[in-house]
Amino acid sequence: MLKQLSIRNFVIVELMELGFSSGFTVLTGETGAGKSIMIDALSLALGERGDSSQIRQGCERAEISALFDVEALPDLQDWLEENSLIGDPESCLLRRVLDDTGRSRAFINGHPATLQQLRTAGEFLVVIHSQHAHQALLQRAAQRDLLDAFADCSELARTLKKAYQAWQDLRQGRMACEQQLSESREKLERLEWQKQELASLNVTVDEWERLQADHNRLSHLAGLLEATETGIALLSDNEASAVSQINSVKTQLQHLLEYDNQLQTIIDLLDSAQIQVQESIYELRDYRQQLDLDPQHLQEIEQRVTAIHNMSRKYHVDPDALPHLLESVCSQIDALESGGNLEQLEAQEHAAESTYQQLAEKLSMERQKAGKKMARAVTEAMQTIAMAGGEFSIELDTLEQGNAHGQEQIEFCVSAHKGMALKPLAKVASGGELSRISLAIQVITSQVGTVPTLVFDEVDVGIGGSVAEIIGQLLRQLGRSRQVMCITHLPQVAAMGDQHFQVTKTEDGDSQHVQSKITKLDDRARIDEIARMLGGVKMTEATHKHATEMLRNSTSGMN
Repeated sequence: MLKQLSIRNFVIVELMELGFSSGFTVLTGETGAGKSIMIDALSLALGERGDSSQIRQGCERAEISALFDVEALPDLQDWLEENSLIGDPESCLLRRVLDDTGRSRAFINGHPATLQQLRTAGEFLVVIHSQHAHQALLQRAAQRDLLDAFADCSELARTLKKAYQAWQDLRQGRMACEQQLSESREKLERLEWQKQELASLNVTVDEWERLQADHNRLSHLAGLLEATETGIALLSDNEASAVSQINSVKTQLQHLLEYDNQLQTIIDLLDSAQIQVQESIYELRDYRQQLDLDPQHLQEIEQRVTAIHNMSRKYHVDPDALPHLLESVCSQIDALESGGNLEQLEAQEHAAESTYQQLAEKLSMERQKAGKKMARAVTEAMQTIAMAGGEFSIELDTLEQGNAHGQEQIEFCVSAHKGMALKPLAKVASGGELSRISLAIQVITSQVGTVPTLVFDEVDVGIGGSVAEIIGQLLRQLGRSRQVMCITHLPQVAAMGDQHFQVTKTEDGDSQHVQSKITKLDDRARIDEIARMLGGVKMTEATHKHATEMLRNSTSGMN
């Protein structure tokens, strides 16, 4: 589990040292206070991409360190040892450094590491559920992956996909051999010439995508520079800049504040606007520095793009299909040079097909068993989240011909209320229903996983009332077996936490620098925070009493 998280000079955080324990942890705070900064920082430590814009203004580098207890993760320890990244046998330290030149460095247990190694280690340690997870849940591919994860057969699914590709490659080779056995040496020479021509071009899909992006940017560089300079001037450099105008309005209103304190709300909004405008100026200046007008580089890119376009027109394919065309040509050459050994190719194809079928049948059995188990669990959960009488089902429709993902098509179906027919999830659930079903599915599928730390980033959007309390109970129940962290705006969920952190944003009056801080709350401070979440800005005795009662009830429910 995650034991410590250290954040230095990241976005609006100067220094943050956080210690975590097992169970259910909640993070709350005002809108815009920076609740997601901790998640963003943790994601960087787990190998997500970052850039210099995430470095705190005026600093040379940002640094994030995450310390995990891995005593109960032998698979991770074996992987660390295989990659010469071993450290303390009971812990794992992931560290990420971003500097203002755009460079990024990664370390695992003090050893230099690649971002891919960080990501691989992170897969053993943390799963982050975002508030947009329910949108992905409408896609059949996401549903299939979720069922496979619940069935603990994701690795089997990956093995099946490789087996299918191997079978299809052999099938294509066999078919090519059948079609080309009678062809002359002239065709083989032509294919060899095509192979040499395509190989000399040596284009990859990644290079083509990068060339297109670079060419588009460099071709419009003058416009980008002009727009950037104009933006900076209008926002900060001109006498009538946006920053000056906002400051002027603020100053006038502050002078009048003593006559009407309702102006404070407007002043606060202007403060926020000023911060956003200033951050935009910083971003524009940073972006301007990155723009580099290099005609020679543009000419080189145009020459390369022209060469690729010429080749694609010659072979009547899209540029990004050229690498696949080369593979196809090589396959045809291999088939011709095999001397027409059709029997050997057929034997290899049949063996590969048999391997695929065996794996597919095993995967189908696992999916069927897991699908019934998962459907029952989600259906039971629906009865407690304002969907009484509803039903959840996982349909496995057999395909006439298997594909790289197996012998069936998977679809999540739901009946939101009693008496309604089961229909595909995307066609039935409303926004609120979808949020509740999604969270129930995430909690249930997380229970069977092995990753020790689960992070839920505002997944309770669209939920409220008594349902929010049930969601909090589900998360707290999950926290009994896993380390669960949840960023939430619901007091019912926050009250269920075993530990509670509050995110606040402060502003240095001299430097006008905004800072985000996270504080672990004691019992009295928790009451104040729950009361704030219940009653807004104005605190009353009633909201404090309600907050006290909520915390008392959640504590008694744990015993």
